[in-house]
Amino acid sequence: MEEMLRVGVITSTHGVRGEVKVYPTTDDPARFKDLDEVTLDTGKELIPLTIQNVKFFKKMVILKFKEYDTINAIEPYKGKDLLIHRSQAVPLEEGEHFIVDLIGLTVITDEGETLGKLKDVLQTGANDVYIVEQPSGKEVLIPAIKPCILTIDLEAGEMKVHLLEGLLDL
Repeated sequence: MEEMLRVGVITSTHGVRGEVKVYPTTDDPARFKDLDEVTLDTGKELIPLTIQNVKFFKKMVILKFKEYDTINAIEPYKGKDLLIHRSQAVPLEEGEHFIVDLIGLTVITDEGETLGKLKDVLQTGANDVYIVEQPSGKEVLIPAIKPCILTIDLEAGEMKVHLLEGLLDL
């Protein structure tokens, strides 16, 4: 399991004093108010940043970091991820999982057939949809609902699913 979890992506600068607009990748953008620090993943190194101020604008979070006071200093980090340590994450309810922990699971049907690997998760609003890549390269979309997702065993690296009639015909 990943030790660091992505909570947002810097999309652009905001103003000239080093603020950035962040697209939140967390279910609850308001949680940025509870964070004192995040880690910037530059692609080459991880840089700890202290959150000085948090504002919200439309669906974006505007952050000011103590370490950066100018637009020129923060601008190179557009498109970079903001991470937190797993210990800073919001506690999950029973049956909930971080998406990063699901990616790569082997998906097996309730009939014992290996369907493929979980490649990605689409968040549609109503319910998530799991994208499973079969060995042939074909993708199968499985709704993340109780009738379809029977068990998730992170330790075994497996997810057992029930395929609703016609699901493989799409």
